[in-house]
Amino acid sequence: MEKIIQITSGRGPLECQWVVSKVLKAFLEEARENKIEYEIIHRENGDENLTLKSVTLLLKGNDTKKFLKSWVGSICWIGKSTFRKLHKRNNWFIGIFELENLKPIDFNERDIQFQTVRSQGSGGQNVNKVNTAVRAIHAPSKQFVFVQDSRSQLENKRISVIRLREKVMGVYIQQLENKMKETWNLQIQVQRGNPIRTFTGTDFKKNYQDKSYKKQRNVLRNELKNYSNDLN
Repeated sequence: MEKIIQITSGRGPLECQWVVSKVLKAFLEEARENKIEYEIIHRENGDENLTLKSVTLLLKGNDTKKFLKSWVGSICWIGKSTFRKLHKRNNWFIGIFELENLKPIDFNERDIQFQTVRSQGSGGQNVNKVNTAVRAIHAPSKQFVFVQDSRSQLENKRISVIRLREKVMGVYIQQLENKMKETWNLQIQVQRGNPIRTFTGTDFKKNYQDKSYKKQRNVLRNELKNYSNDLN
């Protein structure tokens, strides 16, 4: 099962952009634990380093729907601003929403139609006599590019594939952005008083449990040491 979700700061301030980056890390760690495959298909960097305005993910896995039940909705972080130390606000909200009815584009070179044509403009005798330029058309999306960078038809073909992929994905990302805006406008009234998850502290490690038993070994070692001293 495939799902496309968006983690977004919405119209929130810089602090919310920081929360998005931290929640993304926690989200991906839990996805790996649940054997959910993921791919970041779009991200919008925040206004400062290590912040994100939004990130869009493609998730794949048998339990994806069940996994998302504990994530989709409003997310709250309780803590002091990491950018404005004197700011009085303690609760910061972001959203995780599913982008429905939108399937990712499967860009495959087998879907490209190539046409060779003569190059245009100045460039010597070969320009008018040899078909070195390439027009590449992506059949499913109808997008195309025209490349005449090189006098080698093979090199132009290689370049055309790269540029066509970028163009097709650019159109898809624009569709995603439009869907994101639509989704956010629909979800802007999410009840902030009832977040589906709450994090606290700058390290987001509130519920972390040490499974290495290192701490327990140290405790036992100290107890044995104290017991030995008592005997002496």
